[in-house]
Amino acid sequence: MGKKVLPQSIVRGGVHYDHRHLHCRRLLPRHRFNDHKRSSTLKTKYLSAVSYIRKSIQKCQRRLVELFSKLNGARRRGKGFIIHRREVAGSSGFENGDRPRLQVEFKADSDVTDALVSRKSNSNRLPPLVSDKLKTIVLDLDETLVHSSPDSPPETYDFMIKPNVYGLRMDFYVSKRPGVDEFLEAISKKYEVVVFTAGLEPYASLLLDNLDPKGLISHRLYRDSCKQSGPGKYVKDLSSIGRDLEKIVIVDDNPKSYSLQPANGIPIKRFEGDREDRELEKLRVFFERCCDGFDDMRDAVKLSCTYIDTAGTENGNF
Repeated sequence: MGKKVLPQSIVRGGVHYDHRHLHCRRLLPRHRFNDHKRSSTLKTKYLSAVSYIRKSIQKCQRRLVELFSKLNGARRRGKGFIIHRREVAGSSGFENGDRPRLQVEFKADSDVTDALVSRKSNSNRLPPLVSDKLKTIVLDLDETLVHSSPDSPPETYDFMIKPNVYGLRMDFYVSKRPGVDEFLEAISKKYEVVVFTAGLEPYASLLLDNLDPKGLISHRLYRDSCKQSGPGKYVKDLSSIGRDLEKIVIVDDNPKSYSLQPANGIPIKRFEGDREDRELEKLRVFFERCCDGFDDMRDAVKLSCTYIDTAGTENGNF
């Protein structure tokens, strides 16, 4: 009988196949195609997962920023904590090479609130005045000096800003109150001008850069300098900024914002874009001509409401 000849073995893809695997010959290309398809699917799922994780992290960051902004100055329930930073001075800045350490001390709610208020009171103090005789005018920003809208552009507006708020780039269309440039120019010659707003600093600072290119406003205070009296409610404490209450007034469209010192507040009509508004013109004349005779600005405030309500602006006089 003739000698039985076994089928020759083959090598594909670096793998040796003998006669026992010849029946798989037709399946080899399909296996390689399936491997490539499976790899592409896994890669797509991986990229999708990475994208989802990145978006989740960004969302968490925005929520944390918003949360801490709301907590800043607010009264919290239950337990809270205060973070103390300890720095030990030495020849190299820190003794024995120790780096600054964070000490977390848990406190009762009232203690946390007192600590936050105390810390704010110190941070809100303005630099000393160059003259003890100089008086201070504190101005609100939104609906007092300007009106801004994050919605679609209004028919008329003066400029647009794009602040980064909580990690999001937003568009705000700003309308200046009629007479605001002349008002700031006039009062800055005789008074210290301070803007105290409940707006967030990234938004308000960019707006003020555009509103006051000449630097007529001496100081700026933002939401973190306010006291929070409730959700979304902020109070401006004039006693915390280091000025004599006899020599300071605040102009604001919301009387509740100066509820701690109502005798120092001059209410002004809310501005929402009316091009015929003349409230700042009335105030300019009042501060220029009617306040010099008052040692205590709170006495001038009592007189301001009557004058501003009955003022005629045709000749620029009260």
